[in-house]
Amino acid sequence: MVLEVALIDVTPGHEDDFAAAYQQAHPIIAGAEGCRSVRMTRGVESPARFVLLVEWDSVEAHDVNFRQSERFQQWRALIGPHFAGPPLVEHFIDVPV
Repeated sequence: MVLEVALIDVTPGHEDDFAAAYQQAHPIIAGAEGCRSVRMTRGVESPARFVLLVEWDSVEAHDVNFRQSERFQQWRALIGPHFAGPPLVEHFIDVPV
């Protein structure tokens, strides 16, 4: 399992519109093959900053199953217009205990 972390800065004044677009877009990403869970958080100190947390079966599940699919185009069409700039996206794995 890998965790995708996307830091998303939204154009000031678009925060509520972005949150509404995410509500519509959530089932698109959640239904992608290899997606285990999806969660969006919003900054308290910086309310125009959002963090998307997605658990994937693998990096390939994200990059191939989702990003190279029509689902990604639908997802981005809904939320992308609210971006202040490109999101910073990285993948992480758990550290063994």
